[in-house]
Amino acid sequence: MSNSFTDTSEKGFQEYIIKELVVKNHFIESVSNDFDKEFCLNSNQLWEFIKKTQPETYEMIQRKGERSFLVRLDEKLRKFGVVDVLRKGVKHFDKTVDLFYRQPSSSYNTKHLKKYDSNIFSVTQELVYSIENANRLDLTVFVNGIPIITCELKNPLSGQTVHNGIRQYQNDRDPKEKIFSFARCMVHFAADTELIFMTTQLNNKKTFFLPFNKGLNEGKPVGNFGAGNPVNPNGLKTHYFWEEILTKDSLANIIDKFAQVVEETDEETNKTKRIMIFPRYHQLTSVRQILAHAKKSGLGNKYLIQHSAGSGKSKSIAWLAHQLHGLFDTSGEKHLFDSVIVITDRIVLDRQLSEDIKQFSPKRGIVEHITSEGGSKTSNLQEALGNRKKVIICTVQTFPFLLDEMSDLPAMKFGIVIDEAHSGQSGQTSSKMNAVLADKHEEDEDELQEKTLEDKINELIESRKMITNGSYFAFTATPKNKTLETFGVKSNDTFTDENGEVKSRFFAFHVYSMKQAIEEEFILDVLKNYTTYNSFYKLIKAVEDNPEFDTKQAQKKLRAYVEGHPFAIAEKAKIMLDHFHRDVKQLINGEAKAMVVTKSIISAIQYKKAFDEYLKEIKSPYKAVVAFSGKKNYKGVDYDEVSMNKFGSFKTDIPKNFNKRENRFLIVADKYQTGFDQPLLHTMYVDKKLSDVQAVQTLSRLNRAKKPYKKDTFVLDFFNKTEDIQKAFEPYYTATILSEETNPNKLNDLVDNLEVFEVYNEYNIEDFFKKYVDGEERFKWEPIIDRSADYFKNELTIDQQIEFKNNAKSFLRVYSYLGKILDFNNQNWEKLFWYLKNLVPKLFIERTEDLAEGILESIDMDSYRPSKEGTENISLAAEPGEVRGIPVEVGGGQSEPDLDTLENILGAFNQRFGDIDWTDKDKVNQILTEQLPTEMRANKEIMDAIQHSDRQNAKISSDKKLEELMQQYLFSQTEIFKKFTTDKDFQRRYKEFIFDTLMDANKRGGVNP
Repeated sequence: MSNSFTDTSEKGFQEYIIKELVVKNHFIESVSNDFDKEFCLNSNQLWEFIKKTQPETYEMIQRKGERSFLVRLDEKLRKFGVVDVLRKGVKHFDKTVDLFYRQPSSSYNTKHLKKYDSNIFSVTQELVYSIENANRLDLTVFVNGIPIITCELKNPLSGQTVHNGIRQYQNDRDPKEKIFSFARCMVHFAADTELIFMTTQLNNKKTFFLPFNKGLNEGKPVGNFGAGNPVNPNGLKTHYFWEEILTKDSLANIIDKFAQVVEETDEETNKTKRIMIFPRYHQLTSVRQILAHAKKSGLGNKYLIQHSAGSGKSKSIAWLAHQLHGLFDTSGEKHLFDSVIVITDRIVLDRQLSEDIKQFSPKRGIVEHITSEGGSKTSNLQEALGNRKKVIICTVQTFPFLLDEMSDLPAMKFGIVIDEAHSGQSGQTSSKMNAVLADKHEEDEDELQEKTLEDKINELIESRKMITNGSYFAFTATPKNKTLETFGVKSNDTFTDENGEVKSRFFAFHVYSMKQAIEEEFILDVLKNYTTYNSFYKLIKAVEDNPEFDTKQAQKKLRAYVEGHPFAIAEKAKIMLDHFHRDVKQLINGEAKAMVVTKSIISAIQYKKAFDEYLKEIKSPYKAVVAFSGKKNYKGVDYDEVSMNKFGSFKTDIPKNFNKRENRFLIVADKYQTGFDQPLLHTMYVDKKLSDVQAVQTLSRLNRAKKPYKKDTFVLDFFNKTEDIQKAFEPYYTATILSEETNPNKLNDLVDNLEVFEVYNEYNIEDFFKKYVDGEERFKWEPIIDRSADYFKNELTIDQQIEFKNNAKSFLRVYSYLGKILDFNNQNWEKLFWYLKNLVPKLFIERTEDLAEGILESIDMDSYRPSKEGTENISLAAEPGEVRGIPVEVGGGQSEPDLDTLENILGAFNQRFGDIDWTDKDKVNQILTEQLPTEMRANKEIMDAIQHSDRQNAKISSDKKLEELMQQYLFSQTEIFKKFTTDKDFQRRYKEFIFDTLMDANKRGGVNP
């Protein structure tokens, strides 16, 4: 049948979908009169299904009475929802009545295949569902007589769009009707030929609909990446609805594996509510595509899923984890994975992820959450693996505790799901984990001695590599270059770089972009309303002499001094708090909160004190919460979160306490800038350098939607420029592509660079490695390392030491990463790695002389003034962003110091940061630099004093005359007069400028040169 239709009416669209479902998908078309309005069922199909599949049960129901069973079924549907009833059936007297048969995982299971084929999928158009009125539903889908989906269809060519369908559900569909009651159906769709939206719960005008659209890139690494649906060259844009989603196999899969009623608890009120979950399009398709590829390709594959914040990543991970452990290989005879390990480095969200996974579990007892609470982490995970737990959840922080203890783990096949993949597979934790999962445990001493050195080194290399007895599934919103090269898909297309080398790019297996999430309104655009502040300040000399300092070091110290000065912190805190109370507090239904991002723990402590003081001064009802790790001594006092926040109960639970209505400000120092979800966060005050992925992750704390009240976000940035923030965000706005892979030959170059210095030789490495890998005592191999460290200290210049150490650290970093993914073994690299790993910690370079030491004791802060630069909407390109390959090159030696006097350094600093923001700058400059100097030079009395008096008296005369002339601007140039009379620093500097001008004129021999 053709994929197009000529009837452009709404009815024609409806008929077209019916034909597609009946002819292509073998649905039965039923009629509205078959619908039992009292019990909300197609009872004829229900009895037909039970009679055919469970004849004995059917006879029991007939004996006991059909109505008795329908009443019980109705009660269970009301209490548990349609998904639970379809999955588990209904216990009735001494029988369990099956109401749906799931599709078996293995095609060899013919008995269950036959049962599955007996399910009756049907569709009814124009269903009259109510006893009270004649309202009709365009389409209703049933399974075995039980409704699971309703749909309102619209046709833009008839002047009606999907939004009319949404309003129809909101205004004309009563949630009290049985078919619309909670979880009686899985989902309600509003669809037209362009777009589709869905809801799982009707609530009159408050009914919230989610997009159920492909996105313009359809999850691929290239494309337009916006919301909506792409053009379909063979038919309608929403063709996937009936071709992919409403098929028998798809619906059976959703009922069995995806749809679910879950419970969510409000932490503040402790109230629990039930929510009907139906997968969004990208969640459903990404999980299905991953499973299909894994089934076809087998073990040893890597998948990178780039899903933006707002994608529902925790639920996608939960669905994937549960379906991975039940996945059969292509033979259909055995499972692909024995166990699935879910690793997260988001401690804050670990509990949420764990709850999602447990709630989506089809059976109890197959999920094990390894926490740091109670008992031994090691024994917990050993026990979980030993008991063949199907899904094991742990954090990266928890995982290392068990790695050295697991010596009896049988070889198993693993699916490894990594949430936020940046750090979960890096460094030594990765190689240890790979060794454990691949069953490369340590043998006893006798066995070890029988192996040759080559055997041992090959084992070390293999343990570093990513395991082959499993597959990796890595989720992240912001993939770094290492993440892309480790887990990404390598493109078939190659390119030649400027050096003539042939390179490949890497991209994600599936993409749900930040751009699409913003356009679909799952997250907000944090780059709108981005306001920057610039700080103007004046520093003065506090010493008589004029010492020399290194200019670069001095400028850096001076800015840190000013920005961290208690007066500056207090001024910025006032700006933040005044802004919040004026423009923010009433937003998000009066519950808006703000985050203050500081550069250090000391800065966070200072801000907490400044906030507390000013909040008390203005009698604000709000409080500030501070978050930082550990203890910090500031001005002789030890501070920590607990002592500063004074929470009482739950004193260590920052997120729980920040939820409270009075706590509106969260002041952070390197905490809660990633993985912290608080939808009430509206505004962020930034006083820290943000760059690259850190900028994206930090600012993205604001983007969580809070329907319907949260409409935008706001950033007030005291440190960064808008162009830098734009540059940081662009690689992650659509899809992120690694521009080139790491060239292993760079390691050979590093080795060549290291050997030039003769810090070690081949014999040293061989001698050390044999002793080290054979487990000999430390005193036997450490002297070899010490000799190299001694040579480094005594024979190399400072510049050579810096270059050698940089090259050594670069080799350790790059080999540690490349060792996981290289398809060949290099024993020399492995030996050098262990030699350098033990040598580098012993390489001490004498601290470079601080050529700016003492500068802070030589200056005072005279004035400080933050000034608003402007508010911008930062726009981003819609094309895929590229991140550069992993850097292998190292920096050079020390740079030559650039010495200058304190006076000149302060002059340059103040010139850069201390500009006066005049209202009419050109007019003011003309008066100050031309008009007033000319009037002063024209005064004969003053010029005589300059020519004939001593310098001190001449200066007094000049200053007095200038003060007299300044009076004329009291009314005509009030800004100049006010600045001169109230800003003593400006007055002093301007008097010096005028006197110097007069002295210069006198030297040149004229009053009016």
